Amino acid sequence: MQPRPLTIAHVLERAERLYAHKQVVTAGERATYAEVAEQTRRLATALDSLGVPVGARVATFATNTRRHLELYLAAPITKRVLHSLNIRLSAEHLEYIVNHAEDDVVFVDRALLPRIWPSAGRMRTVRHWVVLPDDSDVEIPADSRVVRYDELVAGAAPFAGSFEDSFTLADENLASGLCYTSGTTGPPKGVLYSHRSTILHCLGTLAAGFIGLCESDVVMPIVPMFHANAWGLPYGAMMTGASLVLPGPSSDPAHLLKLMETERVTVAGAVPTVWTSLVPDLLSYDLSATRFLLGGGSVIAPALSETYRAALGVPITHSWGMTEISPVGTIGGTRTQHQNADEQVAVRASQGQPLPLVNLRIADVETGAELPRDGKAIGELQVAGPWVAGGYFRVDAPDSFTGDGWLRTGDLATIDADGYVRLVDRMKDLIKSGGEWISSVELESALTSHPDVVEVAVVARPDPKWGERPVAYVVLRDGSATTGDDLLRHITPAVARWWLPDEVVFRATLPKTGTGKLSKSALRATT
Repeated sequence: MQPRPLTIAHVLERAERLYAHKQVVTAGERATYAEVAEQTRRLATALDSLGVPVGARVATFATNTRRHLELYLAAPITKRVLHSLNIRLSAEHLEYIVNHAEDDVVFVDRALLPRIWPSAGRMRTVRHWVVLPDDSDVEIPADSRVVRYDELVAGAAPFAGSFEDSFTLADENLASGLCYTSGTTGPPKGVLYSHRSTILHCLGTLAAGFIGLCESDVVMPIVPMFHANAWGLPYGAMMTGASLVLPGPSSDPAHLLKLMETERVTVAGAVPTVWTSLVPDLLSYDLSATRFLLGGGSVIAPALSETYRAALGVPITHSWGMTEISPVGTIGGTRTQHQNADEQVAVRASQGQPLPLVNLRIADVETGAELPRDGKAIGELQVAGPWVAGGYFRVDAPDSFTGDGWLRTGDLATIDADGYVRLVDRMKDLIKSGGEWISSVELESALTSHPDVVEVAVVARPDPKWGERPVAYVVLRDGSATTGDDLLRHITPAVARWWLPDEVVFRATLPKTGTGKLSKSALRATT
């Protein structure tokens, strides 16, 4: 067999050759894959003109736009490393990550300049700042290091050769992307993706019976492009020739729903908080083209998934993964043996089955012994596969891996005989009360099944008698008169009485992490 390497260059050149007419839509702007490829080829030589070394980190501080997509392509196909920065991080974390990664150049949305430019002087390795155009009127700093993206690219001649031909077999293991974890249990850690791992992950998203992206799809990654390669959706769409819809900086429900309606979106991916925000207006738009809605980042409450199934005929499908898993490890959905409606609802409530090439097991937390796949035994979920990290960038973290090289996820889960994973809780989020464990995930799922509950997070409160007791933080729908006692009565049939929260705290909003997940650490700090 020919030793052809697996590289992101193939994604670009396949889309350029086979799907040149297909579209990339960013709010208010349209381009074909042919136009994206032309700009990418110009950007490739522009990076050369800036003197960005091979292997250097090319950082992005940007939203979901066509120009960000061009960077997704140009950096890795020129053997540089795309480093997508989380635009919601604090200045302290941003400075740490940029300095740790030793980024050489930062591409930043003009509207986002005020969030990062004040830190520019403390980002010691950054030599160039390239401003991506948008409709904002933010002042661009008069600094010799600052250039405008469109001027930079317009002045560059397009690379005329084959990027694929520039790679050798060994080069498929070159770094292609860098993402940092959220740093909830210490400093953020970098996960370095290779061309090979990214392409194999991309093929995983195309697998039938999972996400199954195909040429007829219109794919809308609502999940930010800075969040673990937008779950691989941009690369997967280009690989198979699907059109892309990139929603830009706005997460306004009306904006997202209008895009889904107008562009006839078939596949979309978002975190649960976004899917929840769309529910009140869901029936006001024609979403009949939708065939697959992907949820991830945190557990999708069965009630939320079933709300979409009732409204659109399409449930929100669970996925599970981590930055360390590129990020998708499992995808939900039913199989042919799941015949009756109740069984299907129960299966859809799980986190799903592993993608091809991903191996999963659960291990006893105390002994490390592998536990049976019977749907009952609870252990730490561990994962291995060709797109699973084997270590961290410039950080030793031996406790994150087992002696035989499996990634320790920190999630407690069950695995049944069919391979379906059901998360019980994060190990750090379990509540130990009177020597027994309470699952915050199960409590949250029970509370979310109340029709007036929009969001909920359950955390532990120190207790002098029991050690810890659960407290529920709840956001209700506007105008709801539901009380804490009402909620406790609602969940009493579903959970043990000693699991019932000691207090229900109502809030207008709940704190979020930089990737849009509920921030339990922020709640614990105030509990």
